[in-house]
Amino acid sequence: MRDARREYAVNALLALGLLLVPLWALWADQPFTITLATRIAILALAGVGLNLALGLGGMVSFGHAVYFGLGAYCAGIMAQHAFNNAPILGFAASNQMPVIWLVAMLVSGALAAVIGALSLRTTGIFFIMITLAFAQMVYYFAISWPAYGGEDGLPIYVRNRFPGLNTMRPWDLFVICWGVLMAALGAFALIRASRFGAALMAIRQNPDRVAAVGINPFGVKWVAFILSGMITGLAGALMADLSRFASPATMAWTMSGELIVIIILGGTGRLFGPVAGAVILVGFEVVFGGMTEHWKLWLGVVLLGAVLFARGGVIGLIAGRERLG
Repeated sequence: MRDARREYAVNALLALGLLLVPLWALWADQPFTITLATRIAILALAGVGLNLALGLGGMVSFGHAVYFGLGAYCAGIMAQHAFNNAPILGFAASNQMPVIWLVAMLVSGALAAVIGALSLRTTGIFFIMITLAFAQMVYYFAISWPAYGGEDGLPIYVRNRFPGLNTMRPWDLFVICWGVLMAALGAFALIRASRFGAALMAIRQNPDRVAAVGINPFGVKWVAFILSGMITGLAGALMADLSRFASPATMAWTMSGELIVIIILGGTGRLFGPVAGAVILVGFEVVFGGMTEHWKLWLGVVLLGAVLFARGGVIGLIAGRERLG
């Protein structure tokens, strides 16, 4: 109970800190700091999606960048068509963020359903390689798609809109991303505490015993994989609006690696693990990236330390317990 209260306190500090730092930056007229906080929130949101598959379900997907990039392209394509007043497949395009988020989640979820239906028939290294192979297929399709920029990517000339807010202001965009992140964390907590979440975690530990009591492990993992892809796709749509650019690089295997690093650093299966991991990743990039181009070497040292000495990540190290909390 004491460790649980400690973890709740750490989670609250992370949530408030992620809000208060950009609030201070707004008062101090530091828009760059607000943009950094927005990037942290978006990467953490993508981490929440992967944490559902990896942290709860034990599905080590090395291709989750495909959903991140697909969400970004959904935002970019809809923004371009709305800017040019051109329909998409006979439907009117929209530059409203809620509409774009819905499209990004549906498209990412549909692709996750197809990839999951095939890859979840394997386990271990085979599952990792199949998810990577599918992601690379979509990546190479994106760089060879001249209609939407090809390998040069797709610029977003005017940031998409959100009712009642001016998304061109860094603070307004941060509030949107922070709110979506908190909603996703709430959904993650509900899923983890539900019977579905209990079944998913039980399947991760012993799928044969779960099957013996009448639960279909494949179906549970498939639904979790789809939900995971949808959340990651939503994060990709937000990242495209932040950078005002949809790039094929968001689908590269290196992006999938970054998401896994975020989960491991923060704590696999931990509620606020993706937030802590995103803070560490972006912090290293900003602090050490300004000193040396080899800043990832030091990040690798920290990652190695987390794997060897803090298997619960930063959250687990502070909370002092190994089990999921």
